[in-house]
Amino acid sequence: MGEIEIHALRGVSLQIKKGAAIGIMGPSGSGKTTLLNLIGALDRPSQGSVILDNVDITNMNESELTKVRRNRISYVFQFFNLLPVLSAYENIELPLLIGGVDEDARKERVDHLLSLVNLTERADHRPDELSGGEQQRVAIARALAKPSGSASSTIVLADEPTGDLDHNTGKEILDVLVSLTKKEGGTLITVTHDPEVGEKMDKVYKMRDGQIENKK
Repeated sequence: MGEIEIHALRGVSLQIKKGAAIGIMGPSGSGKTTLLNLIGALDRPSQGSVILDNVDITNMNESELTKVRRNRISYVFQFFNLLPVLSAYENIELPLLIGGVDEDARKERVDHLLSLVNLTERADHRPDELSGGEQQRVAIARALAKPSGSASSTIVLADEPTGDLDHNTGKEILDVLVSLTKKEGGTLITVTHDPEVGEKMDKVYKMRDGQIENKK
C-alpha cells in the first residue's frame, strides 16, 4: 500500500489576544487537540508558524521550547494529573521549585494561589483525600504557578477541564478557571464538547475536519 497523508489541521489561522478566554469546540477528530498541542509547543506544524508575543517559536530548538513551556504554557487536564504522593501545596509548588524560585517566594505564591481557589485549609491533603472539584482547583492553581512569579504571561490550555466532573461541580470549576485566569492576567484557551463552557468564553471557535468552521 502507498503512503496516506493525513492533515490534522488545514489552513488554520488564529490570533488570540493576551488576557482573552477562548473556547475551541468541535466533534472528536476535528483537530482541537492538535491545535492545542501546537499552541502549547508540544508539536511543530509541518507548514506555517506559531507566533508567541511576536516571537516565532516554530523553529526553536528543544531547549528553547522547553523554556517557553516552563515559563509560559500551562495545562489543565480532564483527569487533573496531580502527583498522588504530593500534597495540594506541593503539587502547586512543583513548577516553581523546578523553575528555581527561592523558598520564600514559593511560599508566598503558593499561599496566594491556595487562597484564591479556597483550599488553604486543604493544603496538606493529598489528591486521594480531595474531591474531584478540589483536585481540579489544585490543578488550576498549579497552572498559574509560574517561575516568573506572575501569571500575567501565562497561557493556560484547558483540555476538557470539566469532563470528569458532575454538572454542578463542572460549572463551579469553570467559573473558577475563567475568573482566576483573568484575575491573574493570564490567557485561557479551552477545548471542550460542552456548550455551557463556550458560554463563559469571550469568543468560541468551532472546528470540523481540521478547519475553523466559524467564530462566535
